[in-house]
Amino acid sequence: MQQMWMKRRYELQMAREAGNASGARRQRGFTLIEIMVVIAILGILAALIVPKIMSRPDEARRVAAKQDIGTIMQAMKLYRLDNGRYPTQEQGLRALIEKPTTEPATPNWKEGGYLERLPADPWGAQYQYLNPGVHGEIDVFSYGADSKPGGEGNDADIGSWQ
Repeated sequence: MQQMWMKRRYELQMAREAGNASGARRQRGFTLIEIMVVIAILGILAALIVPKIMSRPDEARRVAAKQDIGTIMQAMKLYRLDNGRYPTQEQGLRALIEKPTTEPATPNWKEGGYLERLPADPWGAQYQYLNPGVHGEIDVFSYGADSKPGGEGNDADIGSWQ
């Protein structure tokens, strides 16, 4: 009988140890050291990447202006296909969103317009329109960051001819 009790005791002890081992596996997590290493790596990556991203807002504005001008030029081409000519200087870019009331008449003007709205350039100014253009049949352009003709770098004009 004593042997049976010893066997039973051994089985219970083994069951407890097995339970503790599986319990320990379920409670595993990250140690403080592991978390600190990950935070240090993220800090190093941020220190390397953030300055590169933060130095690009001016470049992003120039790219956005070029994309806006491309969209306006596509709308101008559709306007020309429908009406046989580009809007006059007097009609301006507004002719892309509302039907012109001045001559020449636009009998085939697309209901709803050619653009949903006229975008402002990335610096908050209106895009400029010349008909006839200096660089092409028409010119659509932004004066850049300084809102003045000419300039260099961020102040340079951005136009449909570029």
